[in-house]
Amino acid sequence: MLFKLDNIHHTWPRRGAILNGAGFQLNTGDRLAITGHNGAGKSTLLKIMLGLIIPDQGAVEAFGSPRTCEADFHEVRRRAGLVFQDPDDQLFCPTVADDIAFGPLNLGKSRDEALVIVDRLLSDLDLMYLRDAITHRLSGGEKRLVTLACVLAMDPEVLILDEPTNALDEENEARLTEILRALPQSIVLVSHDKCFRSKIANRSLRLKEGQLHEEVLAN
Repeated sequence: MLFKLDNIHHTWPRRGAILNGAGFQLNTGDRLAITGHNGAGKSTLLKIMLGLIIPDQGAVEAFGSPRTCEADFHEVRRRAGLVFQDPDDQLFCPTVADDIAFGPLNLGKSRDEALVIVDRLLSDLDLMYLRDAITHRLSGGEKRLVTLACVLAMDPEVLILDEPTNALDEENEARLTEILRALPQSIVLVSHDKCFRSKIANRSLRLKEGQLHEEVLAN
């Protein structure tokens, strides 16, 4: 078991309760889609998985251990990578290569080792043409693919994707779909795109009135 969330409750000031007993389990090989209307609490749930938000009530277990305090989640964030809904929240270095190298460098890799990872990933993802590009000049679709590369550079066991097709044109969405389908990692995916979900996920849960319910994946 990779993640287990049980009886998660969370309330935002002025918005009231958005999670009211939500829970799910993620096992090796799962590719789980989480759906629900805007404001249902999907992004909040993803952040709770990584300890970026502490729920008002409930239990989080990750990689076989309970996670209750900030120190517990350091390991979780090394083993599970979140691709944010807005790429500009994740990209902050001058060039694409610098952004992708940032994670490996913080894991203790040398500069040369980090650059080997950068070149391997960009080659594998067919993005080598962006290696020395200025990050803030990239298109929205290019930024989205680069943020995925940044997360993959950490070699996570689980990928957590928050609306990954936002700002993607048809070509870049097809490229992202191809990349994700070829990856070995388990995935938790939040997306409003039914077609995209059907190509990536093998399970689906709908977040409604603060709880998660099994649903059939649309073809």
